Amino acid sequence: MNLTGKMGLITLLTDFGNQDGYVGMMKGVILTINPLVRLVDIAHDISPGDIESAAFVLARTVPYFPEGTIHVVVVDPGVGSDRRAFAAFSNGCFFVAPDNGVLKWILSRDRAAQVYSLDCEKYFLKNISLTFHGRDIFAPVAAHLSTGRQIAAMGTRIQDYNVEKMGLPEKNNDLIKGEIIYIDRFGNLVTNIPADFLEGGILHINIRHSIITHLSRSYAQESAGTLLAIHGSHGNLEIAVANGSAARKLEVKIGEPVILRLKNE
Repeated sequence: MNLTGKMGLITLLTDFGNQDGYVGMMKGVILTINPLVRLVDIAHDISPGDIESAAFVLARTVPYFPEGTIHVVVVDPGVGSDRRAFAAFSNGCFFVAPDNGVLKWILSRDRAAQVYSLDCEKYFLKNISLTFHGRDIFAPVAAHLSTGRQIAAMGTRIQDYNVEKMGLPEKNNDLIKGEIIYIDRFGNLVTNIPADFLEGGILHINIRHSIITHLSRSYAQESAGTLLAIHGSHGNLEIAVANGSAARKLEVKIGEPVILRLKNE
């Protein structure tokens, strides 16, 4: 198998925002090495250091890109510490990221993933900052992959990379215990409960002392300000507020428990 990203498509997912030029610097590094590469921004407004949200957004976005795409993820609160940086090949795509769990949704599902610690410094910039590995390590490594460099040339094959256990819902007869795993910019609360768990119908959903007694077909089905539950576009149960923010209304964060009781036919 030819493990190169020579297709020449690189995506960027960071928590850098857009006001400080950090994303622009990464793009400049990449284009200096490979002026023909195509760059796609997935998102740059992930909350600072929010590894969980970055992991979720990445996992939900990757399936819509072609094989051979190189995905660069820089949500890296441990930058400058002894955390490793790595490149990985999984399900036909490449990933360049810190070894901090940001790829857990990708790597935990693929026992055949190939992961390499980035220790071949000739593919880095000459002067490595302790605070900006996105520019000095991740961007140039991704750019070299896009020119046809083999992923194995980037470093040493490793097996002990960070794959934290993902919180899966607990199902016991008609009772499901899940949690909030992502909050989008509209304040919609994405749970870890797959929508197909709900095919038989629900009696009620309990979240933060609030009760929802039915599933809505759309946000517009309910009157403004109404708390609702819906099959979300990610394939999971979501909690929302019609024309409002469920996160603000309920004052919840990622990890908030969600208890669901199914109809017992």
